[in-house]
Amino acid sequence: MPATHAMYNTIALVVRPNTSGIEEPVRTVIDFLKQGGYSVVLETDTATHLGFTDIPSMSAQGIGERADAVLVMGGDGTMLGIARQLAPYDVPLIGINQGRLGFMTDISQEDMLPVLGNILSGTHKAERRTLLEGRVVRDGKVIYFGMAVNDVVVSRGAGAGMAELTVNVDGHFMYNQRSDGLIVATPTGSTAYALSAGGPLLHPTLGGIAMVPIAPHALSNRPIVLPDSSEIVIEIGRGRDITVNFDMQTFASLVNGDRIHIRLSPHTITFLHPEGWSYYNTLREKLHWNEYPSTDGKI
Repeated sequence: MPATHAMYNTIALVVRPNTSGIEEPVRTVIDFLKQGGYSVVLETDTATHLGFTDIPSMSAQGIGERADAVLVMGGDGTMLGIARQLAPYDVPLIGINQGRLGFMTDISQEDMLPVLGNILSGTHKAERRTLLEGRVVRDGKVIYFGMAVNDVVVSRGAGAGMAELTVNVDGHFMYNQRSDGLIVATPTGSTAYALSAGGPLLHPTLGGIAMVPIAPHALSNRPIVLPDSSEIVIEIGRGRDITVNFDMQTFASLVNGDRIHIRLSPHTITFLHPEGWSYYNTLREKLHWNEYPSTDGKI
């Protein structure tokens, strides 16, 4: 492994909790990094569930302030959680998947040491992703703030009837909608819930925000892609048990008349991919575009 690259001296590790057998590969990575001259720290929760007392631990804030890169070992959910916390600090993220290939955790465990060595020595592809931020406003006061790497989702309760939502964009009335909910997604989130609800795939470098209705009453309510300069306001008309979800963070106690103001966050996150990485390769793998109907490889 090459000598420490000037850009990356302190590497933080974030590991998905309750992953069977994860201790050995984590220890392998730590030893590899130490041999390369890097300082290694663990995120606090990671240190607790691994029980590695010989490695210093830090909160997400401490990592943001002191680490030069963050290595996430887990799945896309683990990456989402730490990415939101680290967004204000602009620390690059590297994802090693534990199991199935992820959209954000794209390095296999089998290849992790040589790939990690190359990335940290500067041979990588850096990719910047946008985030959304949202505010719940009640009677003119902000009562909740959240950030999302994937999406902000307004949805009805499991046993409730349709939600009635009024949507305005940049101060212009767009529509009243009766549906199971509404997804507002980043290009990163276009391959998540928005895709299963019939939304479009957006390349991560696009400057856009996808707005995708969930099971709308009127079939003319279609997905739309808005400029990422848009300010979207969703007002709760009628409905019971309506929630707003920022990735996996849920604010449940919405009432009629509440407004959710959504816009692009001023923060971004940066993923470091192996050299030669391609978004299209990931799409083919995840969406099975590489599977031909015939066995001879011909369409």
